[in-house]
Amino acid sequence: MNQEQLDKLAKGKGFIAALDQSGGSTPKALKLYGVDESKYSGDAQMFDLVHAMRSRIVTSPAFGGQRVLGAILFEMTMERQFEGIDAAEYLWKKKQVVPFLKVDKGLAAEADGVQLMKPMPELDALLGRAAAKGIFGTKMRSVINGANERGIGAVVAQQFAVGQQILAAGLMPIIEPEVNIKASDKKQAEALLKAALLTALDALTSDQQVMLKLTIPSVDGHYAELVRHPRVLRVVALSGGYSRAESNALLARNPGVIASFSRALTEGLTAQQSDAEFNAALDGIESKLAIYMGRKQAARELLALRPAN
Repeated sequence: MNQEQLDKLAKGKGFIAALDQSGGSTPKALKLYGVDESKYSGDAQMFDLVHAMRSRIVTSPAFGGQRVLGAILFEMTMERQFEGIDAAEYLWKKKQVVPFLKVDKGLAAEADGVQLMKPMPELDALLGRAAAKGIFGTKMRSVINGANERGIGAVVAQQFAVGQQILAAGLMPIIEPEVNIKASDKKQAEALLKAALLTALDALTSDQQVMLKLTIPSVDGHYAELVRHPRVLRVVALSGGYSRAESNALLARNPGVIASFSRALTEGLTAQQSDAEFNAALDGIESKLAIYMGRKQAARELLALRPAN
């Protein structure tokens, strides 16, 4: 594991950029970017266009390690290049952004109030390719739809079992057991989840760490024990459908949790913009970051993070 990247994630300020939209969400992402379905025919053209969008974001002078701690890539993006350089290598060597890879294959049907991850029979091969490409870590998502102790236990058990496989490959797993914000018993589900996570974390060896990506909790500071846990590198906020205003208010009351951006990262960006317009719009990440950081000193910190002209 790259020690410089590990140190950046442990101590750095900024957010995680989620650039890992897969096939199902790609048409919507392109439409928001100003490219409707009439502009492409078939998956190959669609993925070429979304890669061009991601490349424009990543190569922009507004995107860099001063504000972005890490970026999560889709598998196809990992296999491609930015400006003639392999994607993961470009992110780190040119931008000082730590590269992650989405490794899950989607969600299974709901059972016991949760959706586990689908099987990943080719995970070892994927992890090998990822390590060879310079990927630092991975991300994988499950969903919790209710306060079902058995189901939540199964989610955590699966996440940590796969996490061990990822750690064995020399990579850092981001464990993402999303709690559905529409769950009527969300608070109770989060209590069960925290208990299960603490048990799983306590079972890790002293030389193991993971990252957690968690829905912003209903109870302020609910995950403080996880933020402080020695087996946790960082806790990342998952807005999971909250509005920006709601996320601002909630994240402000959960110190130590860092932000992640997915749709918010591309809001206001279009294929029709000139490079100057595009870069200026992307620079607006600063205001979004201030919203998600939700701290009074955010404006001062963002001034320090603004790239020099």
